[in-house]
Amino acid sequence: MFTFFYAFVQVNPEKLSENLQKQGSYIPGVWPGHETQTYVSNLLMRLSTVGALFLGVVALIPLIAQNVWNLDESIGLGGTSLLIVVGVAIETIRQIRGLMMKREYVGFIKGNRPTDGN
Repeated sequence: MFTFFYAFVQVNPEKLSENLQKQGSYIPGVWPGHETQTYVSNLLMRLSTVGALFLGVVALIPLIAQNVWNLDESIGLGGTSLLIVVGVAIETIRQIRGLMMKREYVGFIKGNRPTDGN
């Protein structure tokens, strides 16, 4: 339930449709205005459904693992903990990649400076 609510709070189909129309932009194959709003709403519903199912699976994996492998319940690895750990790991990887790219750009910029011709 929260997935659907959050999706529509983050992407307001009515405002998105209005902004696209003001900018003169459109989604190929979809008329501007109400049709765009309907298209975006339907797309959000489909994507949110897939996301909600995925979150449900993620929440159930620790419970299933505890029952299948007779793990101790004091481990306390729930679906929320799993999401936090994976989220932190992904963000850490992104930051490391960003720092590595920053170093490459510095070398690239320094290596291509024009000389005075002296």
